Amino acid sequence: MHISPARRSLSGFFLIGLMMAFPGAILPVWGYHLSSEYLTVGALFLAMVLGVLASLKGAYHLLVRYGIRVALTVSAGTACAAMIYMAAIPPAEPALWRLAGFFWLGLSVGPLNTCLMHVITPLYERDPAATLNLAGGFFGLGCLTTALLVGSAFYAYTVSSILLLLAVIPGLVAGIFAQTKYDALPMPAPVPIRKAWEDLRSPEAVLLGLLLFFQSGNEWSIAGWLPLFLTQRLGLSPASALHMLAVYWLALLVGRVVTQAILAHVRHGVLLTACGGSAVLGCGVLFYTNNRFGAWAGVLFLGLAYAAIYPLVAERIGGRFPQYHPGFFNGIFSIATIAGLLAPSTLGLYAHLWGIRAIMLVPFLGSIAVFLLVVVIWMYTRLTSPATGEARS
Repeated sequence: MHISPARRSLSGFFLIGLMMAFPGAILPVWGYHLSSEYLTVGALFLAMVLGVLASLKGAYHLLVRYGIRVALTVSAGTACAAMIYMAAIPPAEPALWRLAGFFWLGLSVGPLNTCLMHVITPLYERDPAATLNLAGGFFGLGCLTTALLVGSAFYAYTVSSILLLLAVIPGLVAGIFAQTKYDALPMPAPVPIRKAWEDLRSPEAVLLGLLLFFQSGNEWSIAGWLPLFLTQRLGLSPASALHMLAVYWLALLVGRVVTQAILAHVRHGVLLTACGGSAVLGCGVLFYTNNRFGAWAGVLFLGLAYAAIYPLVAERIGGRFPQYHPGFFNGIFSIATIAGLLAPSTLGLYAHLWGIRAIMLVPFLGSIAVFLLVVVIWMYTRLTSPATGEARS
């Protein structure tokens, strides 16, 4: 059976998920759950985001000059090399060496995301929400794999062995990319950064940008800090905390599948509101709980709530702002998404000042902001749309 390169490349989001879930899963392996080095942990997240930012412009030029196959192969190979480098760092070495490894890993994320989103452009233009749900499903599967692999190997293998085990995956993916032939696709024209300021003239663009900002921050705050929070706040073992992180990714993955199934039968505004309310409830439960049952409930609420928000918001953006391309850094929406990734690094400062419990306070407040923004966007749409309303708003 022939599978188009666009559909085949959806599996590449598995590798992005593996890399983006790496920081939250590897921190207990390095022993950060036994210390209060919250500023160092925040700096590690910051180093990875800076690597992503540093790679954005180069990703476009790499794709234009060398083509899709070379760009994807180089990106996956860079991720493999970064993990091998971190595996070679002795545990007693200063954190500066790990910061370099995180920055190196971040350099591979930007080109990989840009190339994959470029390859699946035909699918995205046909059905943005469904395409992003499928990509999100592979992405969630990669995140789930990272948490399960590290959690299962925590007591069985050394730090270096775990890192080398993870490095095998991007190495294999790089080999697959190198042997795949991709169709030539027209490159979108680069959009100047001033386009972001032009977007500020639209109230809806500002509201959707804020929604993306808070939602990205919420998701990655939980993903990055949940194992440390559970081990220090509830006294769980690192392996148990990592398995609970895997449940978070599993709930998010299942939620995306369910969202895809009901997308055509449920009003999108109602679904967004329900997800926002569930996220507030999940963060509240985790903030106040002092037992394992509460932790399980909070994690499940959060995973299911976060599953549908980004694809639905991206679909709305794609319909009203067709110049936006989620794989290229252009406009207020890209700025909002990247800015949201900085949230885990800021949590290091909050935990340093107010303790580990502050980790859950930030996404709790962020989830309230998402819920309120959904309501405001719904009201704005009602006020500015024709009297008949939009069928799926």
